[in-house]
Amino acid sequence: MSIIHDLLSRATAAGASDIHIKTNQEPFYRVNSELTESGFEPLSRDAVMAIINDIIPPYLRDSFDNDHEADFSHAEEGVGRFRVNLFMCQGSPTLALRHVKDKIPSFSDIHVPEGVAALAHIQRGIVLLSGTTGSGKSTTLAAILGEINRTQRRRIITIEDPIEYVFEDDQSIITQREVGLDTMSFESSLKHLMRQDPDVILIGEMRDPTSIRTAFLAAETGHLVLSTLHAGTADQAIPRILDVFPATEHASTRMAVAANLRAVVCQRLIPASGGGVVPAVEILINTSTVRKLLEQNQLETLGAAIETGGEDGMQSFNQSIYELIKSGAITEADGMLYATNPESLRMNLQGIFLDEGKRILGG
Repeated sequence: MSIIHDLLSRATAAGASDIHIKTNQEPFYRVNSELTESGFEPLSRDAVMAIINDIIPPYLRDSFDNDHEADFSHAEEGVGRFRVNLFMCQGSPTLALRHVKDKIPSFSDIHVPEGVAALAHIQRGIVLLSGTTGSGKSTTLAAILGEINRTQRRRIITIEDPIEYVFEDDQSIITQREVGLDTMSFESSLKHLMRQDPDVILIGEMRDPTSIRTAFLAAETGHLVLSTLHAGTADQAIPRILDVFPATEHASTRMAVAANLRAVVCQRLIPASGGGVVPAVEILINTSTVRKLLEQNQLETLGAAIETGGEDGMQSFNQSIYELIKSGAITEADGMLYATNPESLRMNLQGIFLDEGKRILGG
């Protein structure tokens, strides 16, 4: 049995989401969001290189040798699939692997609110999943795609780096393309995307002007675009998009966002009372009020719009965490650690609710 097979087998048996391999150190697992020892002996440089030689795709060998970084997916027979990031640390090879479940998750599996499930039935526009690394963005995105595939006859094209969840056609026809394997770059694949007759487009990450402009163009021509973005809260997603462009393009980009954005979902994974993790979910819906705030460049008031938009399916992190605490899904202590505004949450739990959002919006 190879080192990597043994390491990954034990990781999945322990319920690890991530595996960290560093030269001359014991590998670590992340279980229920906590780093834990794997029980392995420290791995020498030769042992780490043997792992790399076992799993790196041939087409990325020269790239890693030259650039010292590589992203790819790896399927370990009898164990499962993993997303792999390979990089150098102080001159030594290092790996971070994320276990990708074989089963496409349902909304009930991942415990997201009904407002997220409703996004699978949007016909056009842009839906963004945001949050920090490891917040469950890819899993929720997979659940949305899975629901579309199960219930609608649509042509779905994904561009991923690398492919994580592997889909099989159900009601929809799905084409999954991996950067480096099926296409040389995001830019190259996006250039030809509109000629492939898509109804739904998944862009693995909104990372540069090309991917964002392509998303806007696709949305404007009647397509549904799903993507991810690194932003700590739903309202911060808009400034993050604007920051990709020079200041001279901010106004036009903001108007494009106002016209084409349908929703932003932002997640934080919180330790669950019964073990595992549960997502706190913030939802921004592009209602007429939100669209007006975007058009008038009042981005600082988007948080207030989320807080007061419950009737339209919106909720803030504090509101989500409040419900998780009240239902017993998480502890109050953990809720406070993950709240955007802990003091406000503490007041809510004491039965004190201030209409701060309505005051900021002027009514």
